[in-house]
Amino acid sequence: MLAQRSVALLRTPLSRNASSIAQKYSKATYQAALAKSPATLTKVHGELTSISSALKSTPELASFISNPTLSAAEREAGLPAVYKAAGASVSDVTKNLFQVLSENGRLGEAEGVIEDFGSLVSKYKGELEVTVTSASPLPKDVQTKLEAALKQSQTAQQAKSVKVTNKVNPSVLGGLVVDFGDKTIDLSVQSRVTKLNALLQQSV
Repeated sequence: MLAQRSVALLRTPLSRNASSIAQKYSKATYQAALAKSPATLTKVHGELTSISSALKSTPELASFISNPTLSAAEREAGLPAVYKAAGASVSDVTKNLFQVLSENGRLGEAEGVIEDFGSLVSKYKGELEVTVTSASPLPKDVQTKLEAALKQSQTAQQAKSVKVTNKVNPSVLGGLVVDFGDKTIDLSVQSRVTKLNALLQQSV
């Protein structure tokens, strides 16, 4: 039932608020990589994916990226650790991205930049990325049914392929939040609670 509801709402999605700062950097990086060659675009995508994984698994690296109090010299000194997470023989495009983020005091935007970059690459390849966020991991059978339902949607059928990822965020309380492209479908309990609180405040 929830999967069917998600597909129905895909036809009239809501806009998702994305960081305009992250989009600016991701677009510039995407254009720089593609200008060199499709192979460079693939390489940079792989490097950024590796960095993203390292940020999730290495607290020290995540702390460095998200610390707004670091001086310019401290940020510069910490960049080699970021490059190391990207793997051997890091591309100039990836290095330039983090160099500029560091110089502009925007390292905290890195994860948003990487996510948006991935979306641009998926669009370039004709892929539709669908992220389903739930309060707890979706059971395998539920995720399979949801994927099948999503792939039947008009939006998905216009893409060459569909990639569905399940993310866990306890703050959604229950239900699902479905993100695809620049759209969001919020079916979470948290969304309904937020709307209720807003209505109550207006009534006071």
